[in-house]
Amino acid sequence: MKKNIISLILLSIAITVIGGNKTKKPNIVLIFADDLGIGLLGHEGQKIISTPHIDSLASQGMRFENAYSNMLCAPARASLITGLHDCHKDGFEITNANVYTPATAENYKQIEQRINNVLSPIPANQKFIAQIAKEKGYKTAEIGKLEWGFAATHQQMKRHGWDYYYGYLDHVRAHGFYPPFLFEDGMFKTIEGNTRRDCGKNPEPDTKANHNVRWDMKGKKQYSQDLFMNASLNFIEENKDHPFFLYFPTQLPHGPVAIPKVHPDFANDNRLTQVEKEYASMVKMLDDNVGEIKQKLRELGLLENTILIFTADNGHELYYKKPGKVSKYKKLKSNIKIDNIKHKYYTSTCGDTFDGNGGRAGLKRSNLQGGINIPLIVHWPAKIKKGQTSNRLVANYDFLATLADILDYNEKLETDGLSYYNELIGKKSKKEHKYVLYSSFTGPCLVGNDGWKIRTDLGKDVFELFYLPNDFKEEHNLALTESKKLSEMKALLLDACEGNLQHGSYWPKTTQINVP
Repeated sequence: MKKNIISLILLSIAITVIGGNKTKKPNIVLIFADDLGIGLLGHEGQKIISTPHIDSLASQGMRFENAYSNMLCAPARASLITGLHDCHKDGFEITNANVYTPATAENYKQIEQRINNVLSPIPANQKFIAQIAKEKGYKTAEIGKLEWGFAATHQQMKRHGWDYYYGYLDHVRAHGFYPPFLFEDGMFKTIEGNTRRDCGKNPEPDTKANHNVRWDMKGKKQYSQDLFMNASLNFIEENKDHPFFLYFPTQLPHGPVAIPKVHPDFANDNRLTQVEKEYASMVKMLDDNVGEIKQKLRELGLLENTILIFTADNGHELYYKKPGKVSKYKKLKSNIKIDNIKHKYYTSTCGDTFDGNGGRAGLKRSNLQGGINIPLIVHWPAKIKKGQTSNRLVANYDFLATLADILDYNEKLETDGLSYYNELIGKKSKKEHKYVLYSSFTGPCLVGNDGWKIRTDLGKDVFELFYLPNDFKEEHNLALTESKKLSEMKALLLDACEGNLQHGSYWPKTTQINVP
C-alpha cells in the first residue's frame, strides 16, 4: 500500500515536471490595443470610463511610465514584430489597403498572390517574435486585426512564425466590425449573418443621419471583437498543457465607432453625447475582455506563470468629433487652425470629453507625445512584484529582444531594441537606450534617456526641442535658448536616420507598395 502511494506521488511529480508548463516556460499573452490613448485608462487619470481590469494589471504588475510606439498602426506593428525602428534607409515594405474587399472564396488566393508578387523575399536570417517563440517550443497564435502593413498574406503570416492565425488581412476592412468573411490559417471563412461588403464601416461625424447608419443592424449579426475573444479563449484552453504565445491585436477602440450596445455605465450619463457613449462602451468592452482573459488563465491554473502584456500601437485618436464641442483641426473658441507647431492640439483648447491623450500635445499621426507615448503594463505574478513602476525608456521595438531574453534564445538577432527582462524581475539591466526614434508624417523625432526630445517638421524646416521632465505637454520650445543642445540632438537624429532625415518621413502615397 505504502509503495503504491509513493509511486503515485512520484508519478504526479513527473507529470508536473515533464508535461505541464506551469513550473517551466511562462505562457505569453500580448494584448495590443488599437488607438488607445494613454489617458483613457483609470490608473492614468481617466475620470469617466472605469477600466478596473487593466488597472489591476498595473497594480499587480509593472507599469512603464516612459514607453513609446510609432505614430501610426502599420509601422507600429512592423516595429513590434521585427524589433526594428522605422527610420532606416530601407524601410518596411507596406502594401496598400482595401485589396481584399472584393475577395470571395473563389478568388482570394489570386488576391494573395498579387500581394506576394510585389513583396521582396524575406531574408532567411530575419527573425520575428512568433518565430523566436516557435523555435523555443511554443505554440503561437495571432488573432484579431492584421499583423503586418495594410494588406498581408498567408505566406507572410507563416514566415513570421504563426502556427495559427484568425482575423483580418486588410487594414481598411478592419475599420468595420461586422466582416462578411475573415481568414483562418489561409482559409476563407464566411461569417454567417454578416453581409456588408464594407464590414459595416460607419461614417464618423456625430449627426442624426450617421446615428441612424450606425444603428441600422441589417447584415450586421456577429461583432468581430466577440469572434476574436472566443478564438483567443479557445486557443488558451486548447494549449493549457503546452507553452503558448498569443498575440491579440484588437480593433478596439479604433473607429469609426461601432458597438452592439451601449454599456450600462454610460446609458444615462448626461455628460456624454450619444456617440461618446458608444465610444466609451468600446473602451469598456476592451477592459472587460482583458478581465475575461485573465479569468480564463486563472481558471486553468496558468495565471501565476503567464506573462500578460497590455500595450497600444499608437496615441489617441478622435472618433467622436462634434462641431462646437470636439475638433482636432481647430481651436474651438478662437477658430485658429491646428498646425502642431505654433498651435498644437490640446484637449483644453480643442475639446475631448475623455482627454484621451492625458493632457499631452497631439494625437495619432503626429510625433508629439500624444501620438507616440503609450501605455505598457506587464503582469507576471511568478516574477514581478506587485505595484512596480519603471521610468526606463522603452520602445515597442524592444519586445523582440525582451522575448528572446525571457526564452533564453541565444541566436544572433538584428534588432534596434534592447531587452527589459531584467527590469521586470528586479535586476539591473545590462543596457539601456540612449534614445528611441520614430518617424511621422512631418519627419522623425528622437527622445533621449535624459529627457530631451527633438521633433521635426521637415516641410517647414522646423526643429523643436523640449525637456520632457519639466514639459510633458511640449509647450516650451527650447530650440532658441539651448542652441548647443539643439545642435547635439540634430546630429544624433541625423545619425540615427542613417544620414538622411527623410528616412523618418512617412508618406503612404509615396512609400507604400501598390498592389495592381
